[in-house]
Amino acid sequence: MKGSILILAGGGPAPGINTVISSVAKVFLRDGYKVIGLHDGYRNLFSENPSTIDIDFEMADRVFSVGGSILRMSRYKPADLEFKPDFFIEKGIKLLVTIGGDDTASTANRIAKYLSERKIPIQNIHVPKTIDNDLPLPEGQPTFGYQSANQEGVRIGRTIYEDARSSGNWFVVSAMGREAGHLAFGIGAACHYPMIIIPEMFYNVKLTLDKITSLIISSIIKRKILGIPYGVAIVSEGVFHFMSDADIESSGIQFTYDEHGHPELGTVSKAHIYNMLLQIRLKQLGIDIKSRPVEMGYELRCIPPIAFDLHYCSLLGIGVKRLFDEGLTGCMVTSDPAGDITPLFLKDVEDGNGKVKTRMVSMESQRAKMVFFNSIQYLDENDMEEASKYFKNPEEYDFKKILKW
Repeated sequence: MKGSILILAGGGPAPGINTVISSVAKVFLRDGYKVIGLHDGYRNLFSENPSTIDIDFEMADRVFSVGGSILRMSRYKPADLEFKPDFFIEKGIKLLVTIGGDDTASTANRIAKYLSERKIPIQNIHVPKTIDNDLPLPEGQPTFGYQSANQEGVRIGRTIYEDARSSGNWFVVSAMGREAGHLAFGIGAACHYPMIIIPEMFYNVKLTLDKITSLIISSIIKRKILGIPYGVAIVSEGVFHFMSDADIESSGIQFTYDEHGHPELGTVSKAHIYNMLLQIRLKQLGIDIKSRPVEMGYELRCIPPIAFDLHYCSLLGIGVKRLFDEGLTGCMVTSDPAGDITPLFLKDVEDGNGKVKTRMVSMESQRAKMVFFNSIQYLDENDMEEASKYFKNPEEYDFKKILKW
């Protein structure tokens, strides 16, 4: 044996994790290395008795196209004081492979610096995973898992749209996205939803639940003017990242609270919040529209990866070995559309606190402009006369005025 490599997965599941594990394991096993999988992510890495599995070729081959993760995951973020080299030295670890999103990458960045400062010869290579698509990869390169989750979201989303048409109702969909709106944008654009709301839209105004409600109503009334009594609005859960606790509590929803006194958003349906506020406003306006909430997130995370991610994750997994052989560390493995592997060093994409930066949806891109100016439907200055049949002050529901575009 040339030594061991250690693989861990942090954050939440995403389609393709097992494909990465499989591809990494196969290429290292072929070259004479032992492959160890670590359960429970960083929570377990520096514990007294880490829970691990030995990954052989048969196991790697069997899980290649399976959804979920054979390695239990954790969102735990260890403090610098918890770092210690004992496990690495005891197991003869030559490479730590971390699979995860921005938090996992940020912790990997700290560990890489820790190992380097102590001249411990262990390389660290990160594989960018998240259905949120929010790691700062080169333009045009998705995080793995995003395309599979987006595809499943579109499958569900189209069914919801057909239900809206069939029942004459509106649906309010919430899509995962801790901070960025990539998933909601991707699903909404592919389904031709009449309203898409992502946090990146609010670059000129403060993001509030009241504005979100007004934007949905703008679309509802525009569709009524067009003679269409149904529709779907999709809202990214990332909008909550930009609200204060007071803003969130003002919604009237009953929350449980964490140990720091913050509302625990993970215990409530975001779609329910958006829909409840919408129904309250519609009743205040005397507009008879039925709407229903649909939460879209957890059901996207553990599906089997589609062909794109099967191939993409294979390239990333094999790319880990290539970067390792080149002696690189403290980097993410990336694969461009041509399949070429290059490193993206974590120190080059960190902020002043050492945290890996979030990639947001670019509102300046042609894609965003085409969708927001040509695809979705909303009230504008040309609709004010017709809209006055529904509002005393229709200008309050002018899409561009709400956002100050």
